[in-house]
Amino acid sequence: MSDLAARTSASLSRLSHVVGRLEKRGLLARARIPGSGRRTNATLTEAGYEEVVAAAPGHVAAVREYLIDGLEPHELAALRRIGTAVDAAIKRGQPDAGSAASAPAGTPTS
Repeated sequence: MSDLAARTSASLSRLSHVVGRLEKRGLLARARIPGSGRRTNATLTEAGYEEVVAAAPGHVAAVREYLIDGLEPHELAALRRIGTAVDAAIKRGQPDAGSAASAPAGTPTS
């Protein structure tokens, strides 16, 4: 949970409240990580993963409508370069970037 809070620039308290609401809806499960300290792992449930998959087409359509379709080819090229630079910076700063919001076990990730 601490890693997820850092990655989303949220306080641990705020993230805990959001996770609690998602957990009540059956979209996410929390489990204590054994060992010293108060560490908790948050994982999407199958229902949570299905919700993400169901939301994806509308999200993609909105991004296309509000961002991509209004740009000229040279602006799209600049956006692509910016996105690539941001992605590289995230990967450098977050070596295990996929684990915090991973799909449930047995669910395809690509």
